[in-house]
Amino acid sequence: MIPMPEAAVATFLESYNCSQAVLSAFAERSGLDRSTALRLASPFGGGLARRGEVCGAVTGALMALGLARGTDTPASKDEIYRLSRELMGQFEARHGSILCRALIDCDISTPAGHQAAADKGVFRSICPGLVREAAEILQELLEKA
Repeated sequence: MIPMPEAAVATFLESYNCSQAVLSAFAERSGLDRSTALRLASPFGGGLARRGEVCGAVTGALMALGLARGTDTPASKDEIYRLSRELMGQFEARHGSILCRALIDCDISTPAGHQAAADKGVFRSICPGLVREAAEILQELLEKA
């Protein structure tokens, strides 16, 4: 069995977005099939529909964390919020931000900006590492929680 971080990177390298890559790597262990995970995470890539907001690897990890440790009642949200803050805090401590545009140093919210990012190669040079690290942080949290 491929470790989750490697599975996430492999999925990303198949041209899925960063959010799809992370969520799908962890989904089946929480009872969500891969196809549904890929569809669910599809709008979150590029920092929420290529707006450059919260990194898709982070949002994918948060969705996977919710599947694994979330609550299905209106009460008792404190633990999932704590775990979510820990995930985001660790990611931000490693990279200085959780915002896509800051992480890749490009504004991909316009077609020209997205093309400039592609021309710089950030989707191959930076993003796979972000996907791997989000998945590693998630895996560590799930193993200790």
